[in-house]
Amino acid sequence: MPQRFTTPFGPRSTADDVIAGVDLSGRRAIVTGGAGGLGRETARALASAGAEVTIAVRNPVTAPGLRVALLDLADLDSVTAFTRSWTGPLHILVNNAGVMATPEQRTPEGRELQFATNHLGHFALTVGLHDALREAGDARVVVVSSVGHVNGPVRFDDLDFTRDPYDPWLAYAQSKTANILFAVEAAKRWAPDGIAVNALNPGRIWETDLGRHVVTPPPSFDPSGTTGVTEKNIAQGAATSVLLAASPLVAGVTGRYFEDCQEAEPFTPGVRRGVADHALDPDDARRLWDLSTDLSR
Repeated sequence: MPQRFTTPFGPRSTADDVIAGVDLSGRRAIVTGGAGGLGRETARALASAGAEVTIAVRNPVTAPGLRVALLDLADLDSVTAFTRSWTGPLHILVNNAGVMATPEQRTPEGRELQFATNHLGHFALTVGLHDALREAGDARVVVVSSVGHVNGPVRFDDLDFTRDPYDPWLAYAQSKTANILFAVEAAKRWAPDGIAVNALNPGRIWETDLGRHVVTPPPSFDPSGTTGVTEKNIAQGAATSVLLAASPLVAGVTGRYFEDCQEAEPFTPGVRRGVADHALDPDDARRLWDLSTDLSR
């Protein structure tokens, strides 16, 4: 096992703390879901350091100082159109957009919505941008996951809940585990191309609209916040994304899962933090990659 990676930053560090002194002039970035919440703060921080930032969003909005492009991650045709329209190198890709605990919904291809949006759309996007990332020479891919991944692995035998009753939290857990497994496998496959890929848990942030579908709390939810979850504001929640996207401190670090600006410790049952073994399993990572390739064709 490689030594756990740590930084001087922590749970209360903000995106501005992490980006201070970093020069991203001449570097190009994409942030999915950059119209609000963590995505907007991540995009703002990267732009403040000189990056040319494109926010990829389902509903194009006006974003001062940022480029805006249409992207619907639940629609693979939209993903293909976006990747085909991109020209030139891409230095930073932040896969930030996501949905959580939605009512049962399916994409035009019949995929369960959370898996399709949180994982499969981002998988197709990142693979479609691989050549642009390789052209950059030292690109970084940042995948926003969640501590919710600890609630379940990828359900390879029933991805779309066609056999078992739909459970919004198990579907969310599956999609967030898939985010981490993607980072594990992409890091291995793309290391020769100079592409670093890492996943992260931003913490619990109440100020975004991610929880708009939440009626009942997730499994193991502790309203007292004493089981390890770090509650944050948006500026603090975006810090780990910005660290992995831009900080020279993590240059060369790849295939890992971070929280609170540090590489996460192994998950301990009853403590709502850390990374579960099922999210780092190399066999599952490879299996998911092959399956996702088939599903995104």
